[in-house]
Amino acid sequence: MKGNSGRELQNGSKTSLQNTPRIVLLLTATLLLTIIPLYLFPLLATSLAWRSQSSSSSSSSSSSSSSSDMARDSIAGLGVAQHSCDIFRGEWVPNPNAPYYTNESCRAIQEHQNCMKFGRPDTGFMKWRWKPTHCELPVFNPAQFLELVRGKSLAFVSDSVGRNQMQSLICLLVRVTYAVDASVTQDDNFRRYYFPTHNFTVASFWSPFLVRAHKVDPNASTYSGLFNLYLDEPDSIWTTKMTEFDYVIMSAGHWLLRPTMFYEGGQLVGCHNCLAPNVTDLTMYYSYRRVFRAAFRVFNSLEGFRGTVFLRTFSPSHFENGTWDNGGDCVRRQPFRRDETRLDGINLKMYMTQVEEFREAQREGREKGVRFRLLDTTDAMLLRPDGHPSRYGHLPHENVPMYNDCVHWCLPGPIDTWNDFLLHMVKNEGGRARSWNGRKSTIK
Repeated sequence: MKGNSGRELQNGSKTSLQNTPRIVLLLTATLLLTIIPLYLFPLLATSLAWRSQSSSSSSSSSSSSSSSDMARDSIAGLGVAQHSCDIFRGEWVPNPNAPYYTNESCRAIQEHQNCMKFGRPDTGFMKWRWKPTHCELPVFNPAQFLELVRGKSLAFVSDSVGRNQMQSLICLLVRVTYAVDASVTQDDNFRRYYFPTHNFTVASFWSPFLVRAHKVDPNASTYSGLFNLYLDEPDSIWTTKMTEFDYVIMSAGHWLLRPTMFYEGGQLVGCHNCLAPNVTDLTMYYSYRRVFRAAFRVFNSLEGFRGTVFLRTFSPSHFENGTWDNGGDCVRRQPFRRDETRLDGINLKMYMTQVEEFREAQREGREKGVRFRLLDTTDAMLLRPDGHPSRYGHLPHENVPMYNDCVHWCLPGPIDTWNDFLLHMVKNEGGRARSWNGRKSTIK
């Protein structure tokens, strides 16, 4: 037995020694397969992350890592988790097929946005489209839009930049049908267009401050005169009409930069740039916050309104080498690349202020059945210094208050993309689904 055991042990040892090279090879291979991926995958992940960051936001290294940009995206409700199709983050790419209408084919264009009529020599500003970083945004399809809004109505509550978008929309829609001017006044600030083929109405309500306001001196310049603003009193010119509409696009911005006196509860509480003794300058950001807060509360308390409210975000101007009244102009002839500019200063503060108020109104609206949506045009338009009328919004040497217009947008032009955004968002709202209160627009 003892001998046999010795032989078995010896044979086992021999077998073990014979298998050693194979075991070593297996162990070595296993370690390599385990360690190499652990080493390579972080490098691969870093590379992919860099590529993703590079392609999704080429907006300069300082901008991409800045706290202000991170705060902006956080407030707007944007983040990495939503990057699969954020239509509002991207860049402008050439589009040789544009424009899709001309200043001669559309009579809705106002003179001061009719850049080709007044001799703008270049046409390249019309030949770009917005390309979101992680998806495609189709160019506006007028037939599809009209089907989605059949039997409905849309209101623009805004200043002249909002009216600028409305005129773009009309120009795009009349490519496939006709519109009837159903305005009840000759005032260009209050226009209605009716599309009989689709029982669809578009209307504009001029309310540049969104709240009740009037000039302190009726004879003073509209551009530089002092205004009284009643920050807790929404402008009745639009508030009394909103139950008629299924969609409302609200915006305000550049008028709040004017010298203004602030009233709340009937009492003077401060001002912006009023230079009045014993009156606290609360800055324009104070009034900007208050007017949106008051306007959003209208919809959240409006009996019978179950439509969709779009906040169209701040539209940056592009004056260079001076202010609007001191020689400033916008003479660039192509868009900025993302690494050539960034949202900061006044533009960033205005944007963040209105979006903060929007998010609060949206939370309240969910409880009341009112839908608030963010039409976030700020990033796209920041990159378009080439799209303004500049001196081509009037006859040469014509005496106009804003000789170089770097606030409004040429038509056709980059503002047409706002309606690309709008169509995408209307599709997401369910299109032709009946409005919540079951009515159809019959405004004529």
